Amino acid sequence: MSGQAATAGMRSGQLAAAAGVNQQTLRYYERRGLLAEPRRTPGGHRLYPTDAVTRLRVIKAAQRLGFTLREVTELLEAGAHRHRLPDASLEARARAKLDEVQAKIADLTVIADTLRQTLTTGCTDLVECSRRLACPIPFTELADRTADDMPATTRANTVPLPDGAAPAGHTRADSS
Repeated sequence: MSGQAATAGMRSGQLAAAAGVNQQTLRYYERRGLLAEPRRTPGGHRLYPTDAVTRLRVIKAAQRLGFTLREVTELLEAGAHRHRLPDASLEARARAKLDEVQAKIADLTVIADTLRQTLTTGCTDLVECSRRLACPIPFTELADRTADDMPATTRANTVPLPDGAAPAGHTRADSS
């Protein structure tokens, strides 16, 4: 075996630079199973195959499209197997991800419209605005929601207060 054959491949720094990631990302992807553990030189340096650049670019592109690393792993595994389940295909996953993105866009559109209305109505103080009939911020709708209507993350951050106690920074008069 010639010296060149023994060193064929890309070292960590070369691969990271070519793919636009850092070396810690390479190691993390190895631990997650997204990137195969590379062979090593006699001196212990990692040597990656040149097609690892393409794999890393695919991973990063999928992340930019909103896929989580777990979803990327599943997509890569589904692509590697010829007997794919219909719901594991890129088409099915892309359709589901598009639905998620469109729902987020709808939510963000409502938020943006409410903020525009807040600016248009001249609200300069949150409490004063809440007392106006023309206030665009949906205080009443938010206050009327029950704990069961709240997302789990909100419920988890909500601490029940003893009767008559006010939240931190508020007096009892503020909370009535």
